[in-house]
Amino acid sequence: MRKPLVAALFALVIAGAGAAPAVAAPAPGAPAATASAAEADTRTAASPTLQAVTLAGTVALSNCSGSVVRFPNSLDTAPALVLTNGHCLESGFPEPGEVIVNRASTRTFGLLNSAGTRVATLRASKIAYSTMTDTDATIYQLTSTYAAIRNSYGISALTVQDTHPTAGTAITVASGYWKRLYSCSIDGFVHTMKEGDWTWKDSVRYTSACDTIGGTSGSPVVDQATGKVVAVNNTGNEDGERCTVNNPCEVDASGNVTVRQGINYAQETYQFPACFTTGNQLSLSASGCVLPKP
Repeated sequence: MRKPLVAALFALVIAGAGAAPAVAAPAPGAPAATASAAEADTRTAASPTLQAVTLAGTVALSNCSGSVVRFPNSLDTAPALVLTNGHCLESGFPEPGEVIVNRASTRTFGLLNSAGTRVATLRASKIAYSTMTDTDATIYQLTSTYAAIRNSYGISALTVQDTHPTAGTAITVASGYWKRLYSCSIDGFVHTMKEGDWTWKDSVRYTSACDTIGGTSGSPVVDQATGKVVAVNNTGNEDGERCTVNNPCEVDASGNVTVRQGINYAQETYQFPACFTTGNQLSLSASGCVLPKP
């Protein structure tokens, strides 16, 4: 996994309690190369159908990145949600097979505008859902509604797409921690990905231009054509090792293993909308909900 930054400050190996994969991050003082407006304009001019993705709606966690998200049926009056990785959880990495639901939390998040300026501090009321089984995601419920955030700070939530992403799609990984944008395309999908003790299914593989680093964990992966979130950034193969911590491997349906050193990955998010009601309440028994259950 893309190492949470707290762990990166202490070691360049394994984050948390030493159980999970990680990637070393630059020192906190390293420059954050946010895409300039001119660069965004150049991309837009070259590809008129694409949108200039910004940092608006992303958040900085203490050790990771994330974003304020909504689902297609979310109401403006519903409590807002923050999406990040399972391995960014403040209590440490969930164990393989572990699913956490509706656990109290008061974690805070720095809300960013389009320029990457912190405009507010948002607070969680609970961890709605968190796991590192089949996927690597945490969803926090906030104490603020979407309407309150928009009215107070002029920031709208990013919408999570409820259909499977497509290979070849132009994407941007937007890191609230580093205030940095990475643009590339979806290279393809991985049947099964293994990293240390964890296994993820149907993962997104990036083309090489998305050279994400530690601290980008939990960043939204945004479809440049629609502006919707299609995945959550989570890992990459650092050293070329096979299926070890820091070095996820790809396993196809026949069990063949492929290692791609330097290539980075994300976990799809289209499964989440079916598991939340219009009031943004988790319902793992809802029709169409296929997320792992406790």
